[in-house]
Amino acid sequence: MTEFLSAAGLKDQASLVDLLARLGFKPAKKSGKEYMYKSMLRDDDDTPSLSVDDKIGAWYDHGTGIGGNIIDFGLKYWPSLSFKNVVAKINELLSSAAVPVEQHRERRKRADVKVPHFVVAEIKPLGTHPAITNYLKGRGVFEAARNLMSEIYYYAQGIDNPKTYFAAGWQNENGSWEVRNRYFKRCIGLKGITFIDGNSKKLAVFEGAMDYLTWRIDNSDDDHSILILNSLSLINAGLAKAKQFPHIDIFFDRDGPGLKSTKELIAEIPYAVDRSEAYRGFKDYNAMLVGFIRQADAIEAAELNSKVEIESAQKSGISR
Repeated sequence: MTEFLSAAGLKDQASLVDLLARLGFKPAKKSGKEYMYKSMLRDDDDTPSLSVDDKIGAWYDHGTGIGGNIIDFGLKYWPSLSFKNVVAKINELLSSAAVPVEQHRERRKRADVKVPHFVVAEIKPLGTHPAITNYLKGRGVFEAARNLMSEIYYYAQGIDNPKTYFAAGWQNENGSWEVRNRYFKRCIGLKGITFIDGNSKKLAVFEGAMDYLTWRIDNSDDDHSILILNSLSLINAGLAKAKQFPHIDIFFDRDGPGLKSTKELIAEIPYAVDRSEAYRGFKDYNAMLVGFIRQADAIEAAELNSKVEIESAQKSGISR
């Protein structure tokens, strides 16, 4: 692109996939017309949850429930820039040397972007769909999840022949569903924190539900009240709730964003305690559990192979 495009021109003609490539972001995967990225708009996205449909020039962050066109993306990516400067910045980047990306079809004027609106079609108890069961068993939390999660079946409204999606889900304080499966995570409805009422004096705070469930396995009789942020972007909402408790334990990830958020929470509530030492050497609480499961599976497989080899050798000796 060499000519300077107005905001309307960028919406109609510019490629968000091209822009992301110039910013150094590559899609984690591509499914049909949809490109999936780890969200560059949040620090806590370890699963591809930002989708881009380059044909219609739309993006949607399933972790926050926010989306739009290429200008909307620019305003989120460069929050300190004005609308005018965002338009100039996008033009500048798209006018730079080309970055190899998939060949795009000739652009036609696009209709206004409609952010996907997902609708829950059916809710079932865990254990109904084998893919959901296997996903939770792989994370080591299937039994623990029975008291928190359900199987959520949903679809995108306003689309001809909509595909039905399925995932494990739990509700947030807004009554919306936070859903996860092996391939993506999103919120159906309004993003929010999840609070589980318990002891009015003690609170345990987690980034996500998988870490909470892992903790619950280790602390089955503990009566802490529970706060699951569902996204570090909701730290301020979490702070407002946490300040109601005189005793607070923090179980955030041991990566950059998690450690930063732990410091921020303790700065606001000095008596809060970082408990991430419990899973030192791992990114988060659930990663430790998954690591132990894989280690046990590897040992079991090695023992089985050894047994087979011994039996084979014994049979070979007898046949002689």
